[in-house]
Amino acid sequence: MTLKERITEDMKSAMRSGEKERLATIRMALAGIKQREVDERVTLDDAQVLAVLEKMIKQRKEAIAQFASGGRSDLVAKESAEITVLEAYLPAQMSGAEIETLISQAIASSGAASPKDMGKVMALIKSQAQGRADMSAVSALVRDRLGRLPG
Repeated sequence: MTLKERITEDMKSAMRSGEKERLATIRMALAGIKQREVDERVTLDDAQVLAVLEKMIKQRKEAIAQFASGGRSDLVAKESAEITVLEAYLPAQMSGAEIETLISQAIASSGAASPKDMGKVMALIKSQAQGRADMSAVSALVRDRLGRLPG
């Protein structure tokens, strides 16, 4: 079963069980997936669906920061609940040690010697960590590690 099919099945079960908030979030996710499929005239595979979900989660995290600074705790709670529903579709997150190991392997296999090689390293990491790690945090770790390399 593809990720999109799983989300659709979860939508049906949320409908049956009367979980209004969960149903609304799942419908929103499916609408985002469908919108991208229509825009690009393709059927998204699991990796592309994950990218859509990650983007939605990132948008909600940014909205939470805005709502928190505006004192809107009701909206913070709503966005947090949506993140919880969306994160259920992401693969298990990588641990800090796994991310460090992955960065070390990517630097070694790409032959990176300076921060200029950031793109090469991130390309290797992205294929393995997409959906399993916060890529902006990984990017910061790679930038720091490459900045400390001699030469």
